[in-house]
This record gives sequence, C-alpha cells and structure tokens, in this order.
Amino acid sequence: MKILFTKTALALAAACALVSSCSKPPASQKTGLVYNNKNNGGYERYRQTHPAPGPGLVPIEGGTFVMGGSADQDVTYDYNNVRRRVTVPSFYMDETEVANQDWLDYLHWLSITFPQDRELYYNALPDTLVWRKPLSYNDPYVDNYLRHPAFQDYPVVGVSWDQAQDYCAWRTDRTNENILRETGRLVTWKDQNAKGKKGGGAAAANGSSQPFNTDIYLNGQIKGAGVDGKKMLPNLSPNAAAGTGKNAKAVRPVRMEDGILKQAYRLPSEAEWEYAALALAGNTQFENIDDGKMYSWNGMGVRSAKSKTRGLILANFKRGAGDNMGVGGYLNDKADITAPVRTYPPNDFGLYQMSGNVNEWVQDTYRQTSFEEFEDFNPFRGNQYTNKRLADPSKGLYAKDKYGKPIKDPARSNKKMKYADYLALQQGQDPNTVNSAPAQPAPANGAQAAPGTPANAATTKAAVASLVKDSGKKYDPDFRGEKDTVSTALYGTTSLVNDHSKVYKGGSWNDLAFWMNPATRRFMDEDESSAEVGFRCAMTLVGAPEVYPNGKPHYPVKKPKPFKAK
Repeated sequence: MKILFTKTALALAAACALVSSCSKPPASQKTGLVYNNKNNGGYERYRQTHPAPGPGLVPIEGGTFVMGGSADQDVTYDYNNVRRRVTVPSFYMDETEVANQDWLDYLHWLSITFPQDRELYYNALPDTLVWRKPLSYNDPYVDNYLRHPAFQDYPVVGVSWDQAQDYCAWRTDRTNENILRETGRLVTWKDQNAKGKKGGGAAAANGSSQPFNTDIYLNGQIKGAGVDGKKMLPNLSPNAAAGTGKNAKAVRPVRMEDGILKQAYRLPSEAEWEYAALALAGNTQFENIDDGKMYSWNGMGVRSAKSKTRGLILANFKRGAGDNMGVGGYLNDKADITAPVRTYPPNDFGLYQMSGNVNEWVQDTYRQTSFEEFEDFNPFRGNQYTNKRLADPSKGLYAKDKYGKPIKDPARSNKKMKYADYLALQQGQDPNTVNSAPAQPAPANGAQAAPGTPANAATTKAAVASLVKDSGKKYDPDFRGEKDTVSTALYGTTSLVNDHSKVYKGGSWNDLAFWMNPATRRFMDEDESSAEVGFRCAMTLVGAPEVYPNGKPHYPVKKPKPFKAK
C-alpha cells in the first residue's frame, strides 16, 4: 500500500509540474514581455502551425531534380528540353484535373452573385466550339460535354490560360470565405441566408453589394455589425474599441499571422508540374534515386504489369493513327475522348493523370531556352510585379473594382520606397511610367475611387524622378523577357512566341505517347483554348519543407530558457 501511494504521489506531482509548466504564459525571447496579455500592450504570439492543404490538394515534398532529364528524344527538333538541375520547394497540388462539375460550380456562383452581369458570365464560359473539326462529327460534345451529368467528373476543356487564372482567384476567395463562415469568424452561411440577402450569402460579404475577397478582408475592410461572426478572435490591443462580440468585448478579423486562411490557389510553375509528374520521391532512398522515369509511372512501357490489370494501358492517350480507344469488345484504355479525372492509378505523389487525358496549363511564359536561363531554385519565367492601389493612403484602404477585388498597378520600384515617395505615387498615376493607368473620376455609386488627379501630377512626377535618381533608370516590373538574347520586338513578329505564349504539358487523349513524357513542353497563346488542354491548381506550402518526417533522423529543436524578472 505504501509503495502504491508513493507511486501515485509521484505521478500526481509530475502531472502538476507538467500542468504548471504548460500553463506558464509564453514570453518574448528578446524582451521578456509576456505574450497575449492585454495589460502590457497586447503583444500576440500565434500558435506555430504547419498548415494543411486546401480542399482538393495533396502535399508534394520538394527537392532537387534534373529538369528536362526524362526526355529521351527530340522528335520536334525544338531543342527546348536542355537538361538542368534545379530545386523545387515543397508545395501543394490538385489531386486531379479541374472537372466539369468544378467549373459549373464557378459558373453558378457568378450567376447568383452578379445576375445582371451577362458579360462576366459569358467571359467565364469555356469555348465548347473547340470540339468542332471540319472533317469530324463532334457537334454533340459542343452541347453536352460541359453540362451533361454523364461528363460531370471529366476534365474541363476549352478553358484559356486567362480563364484558369480567374478560376484560381475565385477558388481562393470561396475557400477562405467558407473557412471563416464555418468557424464563426464571419456570419455563418445559415445566418447570412436568414437575412434574406441575394445569393444566400454568396454576395454582400461585407454588408455591401460586393462579395468576399481575401486581400480586402486581410486589410480589415470586411468587418462590423452584420458581418462579424459569433466566434471572432479577441483583440488584445489597448487601442481596440468595444466590439460586437459577446459582452461587447473587443474582437478582430482573422489575420495572416493566425495561420487560419489558406494561401492563394494558382497554376503550378512548369518546374513544379514536371517535378510532381515524375514523382521520383517514390524511387528515392537516402537521397539516392534508384530508377528514373519516362512517364509518371515506373518502367519504359505504357501497360500495367500487375496481375489483376496486366496489359491494361496506364493512361488515356492515342496509341497510333486512328486508335483512340482500342478494339470493340475489349476497350483497352476505356476512353474515346477524355476520361473521368480519377481514372487510372495515381503516381507516387498520389496525383491522377499527370500523363495523358488532357494537357495542362502551367504558369510559365514560354521561351525556347527557358531551361538555360532561369534560376536554379524555384525556377519560373513570367514575373509581372504589381502593387495594390490605395484608395485612402492615410487609412491604408485598398481601392476596389466593381467586383470587390483590389485594383493592382505595375510595381514602381524593386525596393522599399521612402514613405514620402510611396504616398506620392499612391496619390496619382504618373503618365510617364510604363503601363501607367489614366486617372479615373470618382464613381457616383459610392464605390471607392481610383486615385489620380491632375492636381497631384507634379508631386507624383517628382516621386518618380526621385526613384529614377536612386536607381539610375526607370524600374520595369515586367520580367517575362528577363535575359532574352534577342530583341523582344521580334517576338510575335518573326515567330509565334511572345509574352502571351504560355506553356502546357502532359499529353492528352488525342496525343501520342511521346507527349506524356513530363519533360515535353508546348505553348499556346494565353487567350486560346483546345479540346486537349485543361488544368489543375497548386498552392504554396509555407513553413518547414519536410512533408513526411516520420522515421527519419532529426536534430532536436531546443526551447529557449524562460526569463524571470528579478
């Protein structure tokens, strides 16, 4: 009994010590100030997290690989697959291609949120006429492929690069809005719908006629009565006014520092896409790659070697002239045109159809010599740097367009500007700078106006002159032609390549096996589309790059010693 009592006492003492240590509030390592205490200024420390991927995404652990290395031939004689070792940071990628149902969700939201804006809806429609061929009877696909429920889980096609960009932006805002409403940081969908607002909460996210936008929300421009949820985060700042929370306690919107909102959905870069398609992580042990790949699966062939599926083709592609599906009675790849997005085995990253089915848009602007010229860490060609325009510099409010999105202007400097120059540039657009926008009059409907009046032109010109003096030349925010070895004036004139030429990869249902090699690359103008081209989204992974740490050696991360004031 005595031994049992002693063990119990020791266990209770250990538990008390653990609780005591855990209950001790965190403090700054550099000043000793206690965090999350409204009495000392409200310094906040946020729980360090490794955020989960957004809906539809899977994690891709990055690393080094030889870009262009899987190509074994150059049948087009383009010489655009020059091998180069690069490093791709970890990121998230869609498990599947974006399907017709996903696009119909997008169209439905546009129709209920902007019911009178026929132009917006029309511009978002895929070009279903891509199915028409002069010597083929494909007209049934024109009417049925996008909207008939038989095709709802087939990849959307006829979508241009520009349309894919708009979808990514829409998906970002809808995902983050849903997170905020489901967790009570904004008015819930049910309560929003109960207010009788049009669209059941899809529109009027900030009490106006404009829908939710992530950038506008993070800038503190979507909050207040009728907008704030019942589970808003406490505002510990001593300057915070009594809010709308329970017992009138000061509350605040979610911040980026909280780690609650997701990063923006976007198209993957060409390097990310090729790295994810190869999925060499499945062939790697202790940094040694056991075997390379020609496709997104192992082996040199295109047929399954497993006993249950032996002989079946592993992707949806064209085996040869006039053979898109095999022989009647035993259709080998089970598809004539596209196939459902989860058909065929996924690769070692868990991604479906990275070879075949449809080619996929990537973010990069095409150059034949891209592999030779871009950086070896996170390589990308296509940077066009922008800044969000301020409607009221004194309050830091962003200017919005009629759809509630921030207006973005070309960046004016490659470094942090002096505050006086920054204010001057925000107060008006300089007519002498590249891609500058003309001044716009204030709208009559009460929406925030774009800055820029003739009265401040001299101030703005002086600010630009100051920047030019510091750098020696005007700053150009368009880096798509970085390190081009020929005159950019020739692009689009002597060749089909220009700054609007975008890369697509992966091969399609109507392509031969050569194009399923992840290193192959083609291009098309950003506003064109095809029945053989679709897309999938990606998302930046923030924080530690290791996705699968279990069973691997690590250096321990030591905690700092607590400071005690004497």
